[in-house]
Amino acid sequence: MGNYFGKGTINLDNAPSVLSYASAVGPKEGEGPLADYFDYIGEKADFGEESWEKAEVILQKNAFRAALEKGQLAETDISFIFAGDLLNQCTGSAYGIRDFDIPFVGLFGACSTMAESLALASIFVESGLADNAAAMTSSHFCSAERQFRFPVNYGGQRTPTSQWTATAAGCVVVAPRKDPPYIKSATFGKVTDMGVKDVNNLGGAMAGAAYETISAHLTNTKQNIYDFDMILTGDLGKVGSGLLIDLFKKDDVDIANIHADCGMMLYKFEEQDVHSGASGCGCSASVLCGLILKRITEGKLKNVLFTATGALMSPTMIQQSESIPAVAHAVHISGE
Repeated sequence: MGNYFGKGTINLDNAPSVLSYASAVGPKEGEGPLADYFDYIGEKADFGEESWEKAEVILQKNAFRAALEKGQLAETDISFIFAGDLLNQCTGSAYGIRDFDIPFVGLFGACSTMAESLALASIFVESGLADNAAAMTSSHFCSAERQFRFPVNYGGQRTPTSQWTATAAGCVVVAPRKDPPYIKSATFGKVTDMGVKDVNNLGGAMAGAAYETISAHLTNTKQNIYDFDMILTGDLGKVGSGLLIDLFKKDDVDIANIHADCGMMLYKFEEQDVHSGASGCGCSASVLCGLILKRITEGKLKNVLFTATGALMSPTMIQQSESIPAVAHAVHISGE
C-alpha cells in the first residue's frame, strides 16, 4: 500500500507499471516536431464528424483503442477508466467511452487532468482495487474556443500571451508492477490564485500552481530538482514557463536547465503561429503518451516529475470579473 507523506503527497511502495500508452492528435499537431511519436494523426480536425464536440469524442476513442492494442489488452482487462476533458459535464470523455463496458470515474481538473487521472489510476492499482486502470483525457481547439471564448468563425483576435488549445488525446494503462516505466509517487495540488483575470493569459494564471505543487512534492519526498532528469510541466507556454523559473529563483533554485514544458514542445513556434504555445488537456497528454513515456521506456530518461497544470476558469465567473484559480498535480515517473 502507498504511504501518505502529508500535504497531498502519496508514495506508491509497489510502484505500478505503465503497461501501455497511446496518443491521438489532429492535423496541426501532426505537423509539429513530435509527429513521429503519435499513434494516430487525423487528416482533418473534424475527424469526419458533424461537430467539434463529436470530433473530440473520436480522439478519446482512438487513444483508448490504441492503448489497448499496444498492450495486447481486451476491454474486459480494464477495471476502471479515469477520464475527463474541458467540456461541460466532461462530455468528451463520457461520450467517448459510452460504447465500452467499463466503470467510469469522471474527472475535471482542466488541463491538469492527465496527471490527476494517472495518479488516481496508479493509486487504485497500487491498493489492489484495480487489476488494470486506464487514465485518459482530451481537448479540441474548436470545442474549447466555443465553450470558453468565442466560436472559431467569430474571428476574434488572439493576444501574444494566448495559447493554442491542442486537438489531442492521450491514454495510459496502469498495471501492477512489472516493467518500466514505474509510477513512484504523486502529489495532488491545492487551488492557487495568482490574481490573473485575462483568459488569454492562462500560462500566467497557472504558474503559481505549478510552483506550489512541485515545491510540495520535493519537500514531502525529501528530493531536490537534481533527482530528476526532467521537471515537465503541462502547458505553461512561454509566459508561464518564464514565471515558474522566476518563482523558483526567489528560493535560490534554478530549474531552467531541468524544466521542460509540453506547451513549448508540441508546435513549431516560428511556423505554426501558436503565440505563447500549446494548452488544453490534450497538450500534456499527447506529449506524455507520445514522446516522454517512450524515452523513459528506452532508458533515455530515468526520472521525470510530470506536473500537469490546469486553469479552473469558468466563463460565467470571468464575466463577473473574477480571477482565474488554478491547480497542478505531479506524478513521479521512473525507469528505475
